Amino acid sequence: MGKLAITGGERLRHESFTAWPMSTKEETAALEDVLASTKWGGQPFPGRHATLFAKKFAELHTVKHAQCVNTGTVAIQASLKAIGIRPGDEVIVPAYTWEGTVGPVLLINAVPVFVDVDPETYCLDAKLIEQAITPKTKAILPVHLGMRFADMDEILRIAQKHNLKVIEDCAHAHGGMWKGKGAGSMGDMGAFSFQSSKLITCGEGGAVVSNNLEYMELVQSYINAGRASLTDQYHHRIIGFNYRLGEFQAAVLGPQLDRLPQQAALREKNMKHFESRLQNTPEIGLLKADPRITRLAPYGYVLKYFAATAKDIPRAAFVAALQLEGIPCDGLFYEPVYKSSLFPVDSADFPALSWGRGKALDLRTMYSCPEADKAAYHEAIWFPNQHFLGSSQDVDAIADAIHKVLANLEELRGLDHKAIRNQKLGRADRES
Repeated sequence: MGKLAITGGERLRHESFTAWPMSTKEETAALEDVLASTKWGGQPFPGRHATLFAKKFAELHTVKHAQCVNTGTVAIQASLKAIGIRPGDEVIVPAYTWEGTVGPVLLINAVPVFVDVDPETYCLDAKLIEQAITPKTKAILPVHLGMRFADMDEILRIAQKHNLKVIEDCAHAHGGMWKGKGAGSMGDMGAFSFQSSKLITCGEGGAVVSNNLEYMELVQSYINAGRASLTDQYHHRIIGFNYRLGEFQAAVLGPQLDRLPQQAALREKNMKHFESRLQNTPEIGLLKADPRITRLAPYGYVLKYFAATAKDIPRAAFVAALQLEGIPCDGLFYEPVYKSSLFPVDSADFPALSWGRGKALDLRTMYSCPEADKAAYHEAIWFPNQHFLGSSQDVDAIADAIHKVLANLEELRGLDHKAIRNQKLGRADRES
């Protein structure tokens, strides 16, 4: 029997962390209002709660327009359609992200072009973008990942130079700001998710933001079965689908948005305390802070684990040990999309991968992104945002568990355990 819980020792933490999502009487009242109204769906469009939320959400992110949609993935897809991405066009995407960033590119029969990430932030490495641009490139789709922003200054410079559109994937960036500008406001479009783990959530949902009315009109028509947009100044008529957000979901979003500022402040305070507890810990690194981020969006806290400094104990064993100590966290949270089991690309399903080519593009084998590999399979450790909505004692428990495991690393050498085996698998492939 060892000192670590994974080897039979006493578990460090027995209490649960703050539950997420959370709700209050405000959500209950809003849901009851929708129930009594008998206007439950997204049609007539837009619903009253969706309209009120969109207006406040746009103001928070310093944009003129916002539109609720039914998922964050649809927010990206609708944005791609609005900026005019057509079959065969290429869209530059980061290798290290959730598959839902890239799937919409394929679903409108365009071609994703993967670019490696910056090791300091795990966001799209702007220095590598220009070498990926071809005559078919029409847009850049940066992801603001894990409390950090992609380098929007450089990305916008490149986009202007090469006449490219920019869609910001802001699924992690609710309320975040870059040099005083809201997430999603700097590119042509911004796409947000309200899935259960996000900083604002209604279970499933999303939003598109933009300063461009023509693009917003196209989004509204696309998600509302092709009907005319609300303002219809540009008179576009397109084939659309039902991607509307229902009023029950929209009603939940209002109170979530109202609570975001104080929750963000508490998360940031606790995260700073967490960082103070990890100083002088050579086995652990932090993502680089950037003074251009003028308002933090603390979605999930990401650490770097340096196995070479930690007696060559692999990250899978370290993370599994933390989990058994009572600290929910994850290592293989994301992986290079083209390697993921959730990305089974068959060129027969996506004709643009073959058009004008002697041989169809094989997206699963044609890329090598070493920094994305390092983050995915060796280095990154993700902690959920709700861990930082409690007390400083909760944060101390996480730090204490990290130090406990680091002090007893030899117990993990060669250890076989279900939790370790699971940490070697992508999230979709793990044992229950």
